[in-house]
Amino acid sequence: MEQTIKKENKLKKLWNYFSTYEKIWFISITVLAVVFAFLFPEEDVGGVNGKIIMVLYLVDILANILCELLISKQSKWNFIVSLIVEATEIAICIVCAYRFATMAVTIFFWIPIDIISFINWNRHKDREQKELTEVRKLSGWQEVLVIAGIVVWTVGVGYLLTQIDIGYGILADQPILEKVVCYLDACCSAVGIANGLFILFRFREQWIAWYICTFLETAINIISGQWVLLVLKAGYLTNTTYGYIKWTKYIKSKKQKTINQSSEAKGDTLNAGA
Repeated sequence: MEQTIKKENKLKKLWNYFSTYEKIWFISITVLAVVFAFLFPEEDVGGVNGKIIMVLYLVDILANILCELLISKQSKWNFIVSLIVEATEIAICIVCAYRFATMAVTIFFWIPIDIISFINWNRHKDREQKELTEVRKLSGWQEVLVIAGIVVWTVGVGYLLTQIDIGYGILADQPILEKVVCYLDACCSAVGIANGLFILFRFREQWIAWYICTFLETAINIISGQWVLLVLKAGYLTNTTYGYIKWTKYIKSKKQKTINQSSEAKGDTLNAGA
């Protein structure tokens, strides 16, 4: 009986953790994804049943939107959910025989960065609200270096990807589109790395990087005919806006609080001197 009550309390606490908007957003994206799964079923690829591919897509969508919500709420637990996302997306890349830059970045960058980020965020809890992590914004010169790195990566890695000939996959019979996707994939992986570093160091600009990633991912999904994943991109765009606003408000409130505390300290010093 006690265990049942504890479980109910945990579920109630989890339900109340999310705002009404967040719950409506999550449920809406989930329902849309299921509807799209029935309207646009996946074809078999390389001997793999299309239904299995669709299940992978749906798991990817559900894990991704939960992860996005947790990031917008400045919760360290987003990185644990993100590990599920990474595993699912690696499986999708292997099954569809495409997006090898994204797969390599996921294996060698995203999985380690998720683990490191979880530890780092845990060390920077907000002093007043322990469920939140302190976040901040980037400086101008850092942004220039990041953009330069993305351009170099896109051109170099994109070219290397065009030299790979697998012989099968969802774009095997469309060589021109396959090359376009190679460069889009390279750019997306580069922006993704920038996004991962921004998240690791708790920079607000990770949302801007995620905007760019979302548009690139949308282009790739349309070219590849992955219509159900467009539901996820719609969810990304709405939640990215939501997250950017939340983080910006937090940063401004912290800055204002620091200014107020500084003014109070100066006032106390003057009063003590008088």
